[in-house]
Amino acid sequence: MKVVVLGAGVIGVSSAWYLAQAGHEVTVIDRQPAPAMETSFANAGEVSPGYSAPWAAPGIPLKALKWLFQRHAPMIIPPRPDLAKLGWLAQMLGNCTAAAYGVNKARMVRLADYSRDCLIALRADTGISYDERMQGTLQLFRSQKQLDGAGKDIEVLRADGVPFEVLDRDACIAAEPGLAAARAQIVGGLRLPQDETGDCFKFTTALADLAAARGVVFRYGAGIVRLHAEAGRIVSVETTEGTVTADAFVVALGSHSPALVAPLGLRLPVYPVKGYSITLPIIDADRAPVSTVMDETYKIAITRLGDRIRVGGMAEIAGFDLSLSPRRRATLERSVGDLFPGAGDAARASFWCGLRPMTPDGTPVVGRTPLANLFLNTGHGTLGWTMAAGSGRVLADLVSGLAPEIDASDLGLARYQPRPRSGEARPRPVPVTG
Repeated sequence: MKVVVLGAGVIGVSSAWYLAQAGHEVTVIDRQPAPAMETSFANAGEVSPGYSAPWAAPGIPLKALKWLFQRHAPMIIPPRPDLAKLGWLAQMLGNCTAAAYGVNKARMVRLADYSRDCLIALRADTGISYDERMQGTLQLFRSQKQLDGAGKDIEVLRADGVPFEVLDRDACIAAEPGLAAARAQIVGGLRLPQDETGDCFKFTTALADLAAARGVVFRYGAGIVRLHAEAGRIVSVETTEGTVTADAFVVALGSHSPALVAPLGLRLPVYPVKGYSITLPIIDADRAPVSTVMDETYKIAITRLGDRIRVGGMAEIAGFDLSLSPRRRATLERSVGDLFPGAGDAARASFWCGLRPMTPDGTPVVGRTPLANLFLNTGHGTLGWTMAAGSGRVLADLVSGLAPEIDASDLGLARYQPRPRSGEARPRPVPVTG
């Protein structure tokens, strides 16, 4: 079967890889000149299934109000009017209940845990290399209140059988010796020993090369204009470089996915949430992190990538704005400077931002749509790198007509459709033409 994948970020390339492994003839289309040039380019570098959790959580509305007045806030909501932003925020607030948080986190951990297993198998099968490390992730708490607040996450980890360790100050430093200089700022931590780290850009580029060697065609520099549908099926995709036909189409365009499918009558609640990162060259390896340390105060991840330190985080809800804010850079530098002083050279750091495609409930949208041959693999938010391999494998199984190895029934777009009332018939998909 001929399958077109729209998007060459880590999600699109992973989808293409598993589709090719399943025997399909795959073409990937992207407007950029190479893979992983947008959101996948310089993310935080963590593959952390156990820390997969939605931003929508009990207490977040109150915290968000406090963050409005903080200089180094982890979430920033500029006051510019934006109807799409207001609608998305309203849906997110609706998920800030204990019940919704439990459901959303459990399914996110399910997909992320499966994704880690897929990544391990992929690495074993291909020998792919991407500055990977398998030395766990440490969520660092600077206050007793933060440590006590981890209880709800620990309950989910325990229920899902995810190994974890609750550490005191000395144990945190034993796991990450570079924290010794910040001893007075540490209360404790939550460590997940099975988590990994790695450079998402290097991974995606290497996987694209492997996929191309196995027959996947990559068409770069082709802007995606629109999808054409007839009788409830997609018949082609129009690009700036011509029209492409296929038997099935996969939308993996991150934050740009909603605009592409909206003319087809599909409402995809994915909104761009800007994240920032700096990448510092290491100047003192003994002071640098061993793996990933997540600074709970600023919601920032500090990750060792070879001879570099990647510092990434924050959530700026500002639409498609890609400007680089010096104030956000200052927050990143403050976090790494507090915890790992002297480890990296901030003066030589590169500064980057990317648009994370986030859903209101935190879970990505992976699966079928009402159009028979159109599939979605998008909305991974801050966890695209963590969930990439698993999402790609689930997507490939669904396109192939196979049952995925994990329950994927609650990952698709259908969960956002209104449920019919008792005795009311379920609406049928309306054929779309274009």
